[in-house]
Amino acid sequence: MRLRHAIPILAAAASLALLACGDGEPNVPSSDATGTTVTATAPGTTTAAAPGEGSPTATATTVITPPATSTAAGTPPPLATPRASAPRPVSTADAFGGRRFEKPTELGEYPGGYFVAEQVGTILRVTSSGATDTILDIRDRVLSAGNEEGLLSVALDPRFDRNGWVWTYYSMANPRRSVLVRYTAGAGGVIDKSSALMVLEQPQPFANHNGGAIRFGPDGLLYLGLGDGGSSGDPRDNAQNLGTLLGKIVRIDVRNSSAGEPYRIPQDNPFVDRAGAKGEVWAYGLRNPWRMAFDRDTGTLWVADVGQNAVEEVNTVRRGQNLGWRIMEGDRCYNPSSGCDRTGLLLPVAAYTHTGGRCSITGGPAYRGVAVPEVSSTYLYADYCSGELWALPLDGGEPAIVARGLNNATSMATDSAGRLYLLRQGRPIAMLVSP
Repeated sequence: MRLRHAIPILAAAASLALLACGDGEPNVPSSDATGTTVTATAPGTTTAAAPGEGSPTATATTVITPPATSTAAGTPPPLATPRASAPRPVSTADAFGGRRFEKPTELGEYPGGYFVAEQVGTILRVTSSGATDTILDIRDRVLSAGNEEGLLSVALDPRFDRNGWVWTYYSMANPRRSVLVRYTAGAGGVIDKSSALMVLEQPQPFANHNGGAIRFGPDGLLYLGLGDGGSSGDPRDNAQNLGTLLGKIVRIDVRNSSAGEPYRIPQDNPFVDRAGAKGEVWAYGLRNPWRMAFDRDTGTLWVADVGQNAVEEVNTVRRGQNLGWRIMEGDRCYNPSSGCDRTGLLLPVAAYTHTGGRCSITGGPAYRGVAVPEVSSTYLYADYCSGELWALPLDGGEPAIVARGLNNATSMATDSAGRLYLLRQGRPIAMLVSP
């Protein structure tokens, strides 16, 4: 797979405490003397309008209030055609009346409006004006002591309108572990706390690298990204060990989950017949997959994997693939147990280094909508520290920086009208808009 060339270095905000990355290590600049990365910039990327670095929004100061939705799953927006030109700069505006959220990790449409998950362990329903009510409070169950622990992902079941199932992924204590738990929404959309069904538990040796994104694929199955277990440099080599779920993309069938059978392992998973391997594993060799997204046109799974001290990466992941960690960090040799044999490893489709204050990738959607035509048919990703937002054409081409100043980005989302949202810690949720 061809790697892209170098993005010019841009000034960026100072490094902050990270949700998605933090080893508690300093950001060590790349050994690349030029300060360049393995991705390429498209023409015009330096023209994105933005105020001074560290500004909370890219351009706009107006507040946009999306209309509240009455159902969880609306009609999908029309698909954009493949790009004929490079992505172009976009503006942002504060959504939901400019209401601030402390540590938001997930957003989606929900009866009566939208839901926003907070890392501490609450799910809020928010209206277009920014009014909120709490529809689930599990702070007494969620471990959020570590900077990367907490309620990390929420997804509505594909049949939510019929079964009311809400899927959650969060940290728990005694012992420290990550759990996949299904809840059921009742009357008025309030989620019944007593309906919890423990579906999957994964012991966590350390407090960081919990990964964490629940996504339902076009096959109706549940995909879950798990980090390598933490500390620094994957000291137990979990990501390359098929006998653990740490450092993996998990694929399970939860369509008929029950207390007696929380999930089934699909028989077409790649390692179901391999001795010593976990049948749940779909792909491996990940460090800390912070956000995933399916391209609803092609079914391709896009994964943003947070790097160690040098390289952040974007991958397109398919069945049985090895993404390389800890043999590789991005496209670079890292800490192989024997040599640096790249045979069979999937190298990233895009990457960037920790230059200019960059520190941790936040993956976004594979956007095929038409509401923001400047970035239609692109995969979006941001850096938590620098606040830069990239758009990488889904059908081939070079990534472009389309906005700046979006610091503290933790997640992105789209709705059934094709609107694009970017979640940030301690800030209003930003909506991407045409300039």
